[in-house]
Amino acid sequence: MANEKKVQQNTILDIAEALKLSPATISRALNNHPHVKEKTKSDVLKMAAQLGYRRNNMASGLRSNKTYTVGLIVPRISMFFHAEVITTIQNGLHKYGYNLIICQSNDSVTMEKELTEILFSSRVDALIAACTLFTTDFSHFDKLLENGTPVYFYDRVPLHDLGATIIKGDDFRGGYMATSHLIETGCRKIAHISGPLTSNLYQNRSSGFIKAMEQHQIPVNEDWIFHQELTQNNAREAMRKLFEGDIVPDGIFTDNDSSAIAALEYAKEIGLNVPVDLKIVGYSNDPRTSIINPSITTVEQFPADFGKKIVEVLIDSLKNPNHEITKTAPIIIPIQLIRRMST
Repeated sequence: MANEKKVQQNTILDIAEALKLSPATISRALNNHPHVKEKTKSDVLKMAAQLGYRRNNMASGLRSNKTYTVGLIVPRISMFFHAEVITTIQNGLHKYGYNLIICQSNDSVTMEKELTEILFSSRVDALIAACTLFTTDFSHFDKLLENGTPVYFYDRVPLHDLGATIIKGDDFRGGYMATSHLIETGCRKIAHISGPLTSNLYQNRSSGFIKAMEQHQIPVNEDWIFHQELTQNNAREAMRKLFEGDIVPDGIFTDNDSSAIAALEYAKEIGLNVPVDLKIVGYSNDPRTSIINPSITTVEQFPADFGKKIVEVLIDSLKNPNHEITKTAPIIIPIQLIRRMST
């Protein structure tokens, strides 16, 4: 017990004495300061582990008014797009000595509000959020903004200006390119399986779909447009409705890849040849779209680019000791159409 008590009482001063370095150098090394040599950081970390030093983050945060933690709220960690964004953000922030607290809302507005309050109470230095599909009132983020805590919305973002930083994909162009591609490959009867219009994603992708149809003078069949949660079951039900009549589509644009995969499976089950009888385009470039047969044409969103840009603007903001939040135009991450065998 005596040894345990001694280990727990070791401080930065003990590490400094053991390595014959100044306490200030030890502190900077423990905080991963970029001006400290890598060998020094390594020596300090080894000695800290040897002495059983444990940093008191709460005390450090009270002294510096910084916790070196960043909060992140995502709809679901299991989603491929968000999983890659999370990985890129965490790796990027770690280089600057920041830790990431990852929370998932499960697409529940109530949960999103609770998590926002928890992260605010935890005194995070910044908050990153991809909102639920159904968030229309964003006032639960006001407390952070009013407190001077930077807030960064990405992918699923508010439809109006909150004074926060916005990083989003070029979803209008994505919808336009996907639909234009179907038309260019000969489709004239095109259905669209989209998500809830409470989300900016599906407003913009649907607008791109409509624009392409109008520009190519292709009639839009309102009965062939579905706004729903983009689950496989909902996609299969939409396919059932599309193919129960005498007039059926020859092209389908879905606003995510899970729906595209479900549409492909349903088409096979009823004896359709994809892409001869029906062409399909998805959205997001989920890895499954490249290995399914036939592989599915989709829209690449570049999630790693989202993560890198978020880290870049966040660190740039946190370098300002006053955490001044400047209003900027939304940052748009380009998209790319990935042509595969389904078209």
